[in-house]
Amino acid sequence: MIRYGQGIFAVDAEYLRAGMAAIHLVVEKGRVALVDAGTSHSVPLVLGALGELGLARENVEFVILTHVHLDHAGGAGAMMAAFPNARLVVHPRGARHMIDPGKLIEGASAVYGADEVRKLYGEILPVPADRVVEATHQLELDLAGRKLVCLDTPGHAKHHICVVDTQTGHVFTGDTFGICLRELDWEGKQFVFPTTTPVQFDPAAMHASIDLVMSYQPDAVYLTHFGQVREVAAKAAELHRLIDAQVAVALQEAEADPGRHSRIKEGLARLLINAIRAHGTDLSDEQLRALLAVDLELNAQGLGVWLDSRAR
Repeated sequence: MIRYGQGIFAVDAEYLRAGMAAIHLVVEKGRVALVDAGTSHSVPLVLGALGELGLARENVEFVILTHVHLDHAGGAGAMMAAFPNARLVVHPRGARHMIDPGKLIEGASAVYGADEVRKLYGEILPVPADRVVEATHQLELDLAGRKLVCLDTPGHAKHHICVVDTQTGHVFTGDTFGICLRELDWEGKQFVFPTTTPVQFDPAAMHASIDLVMSYQPDAVYLTHFGQVREVAAKAAELHRLIDAQVAVALQEAEADPGRHSRIKEGLARLLINAIRAHGTDLSDEQLRALLAVDLELNAQGLGVWLDSRAR
């Protein structure tokens, strides 16, 4: 567990590897809100963190999902079963998928296979409809007097929200504020880059959502991948630049053909490695490509889907 102060903590969800996905806890007067749910395998980790804080499972009031991609929401049903007093807070577009996760499971199984989905996410349980709260734009949640405000922030997905903690002014950004791989920290500074994963990447919406987050002038944001990021204004400017740069890589490959995906992925690799070198690193190109491999694949897929959607 990482203790950030001011009642904010992060628990490593242990998804794929350490430092890949965080479940954030907001604690106020003994009451708890979770932001994102990891996988079903993450439940014992959250219970352990609560025990370390001297808090019971009955103290959890909210499980808030930034969106319903399974690395963020696969454990939602298991978390709700573990926390009897909690309500699940999720974008209106995602609520039905938490009440009946069949389509999410079917879609993931079609890509990865049913056995791999069970291995990655455990049992994906439904959430009773009467425990689901739809997070409309600017919905306020009251955590023992601490206001958490939900923002509609599409771009990564149409069912994405960010959460403003009005007590600190900090924002929990899910995937809207990109990805921060901690292996790329350099001289106390973090490197962030956008995630353009399939199937709902929308560059204009992502730019607007980052601007909406920045309108709250946060001193810190908390990324699911991974943890607290400071120097937020500079990071936002870099995200805007890299969104446009990634889109430019894709637009050079507007014509669909069998080699397009590989060319987009290679263009993204060169772009990000150059940006990381400018940021500072002692990793080799081979090490960087290995570290970025999953995100390069998913970002290239998402850009391909976006290109095809423009053509329709």
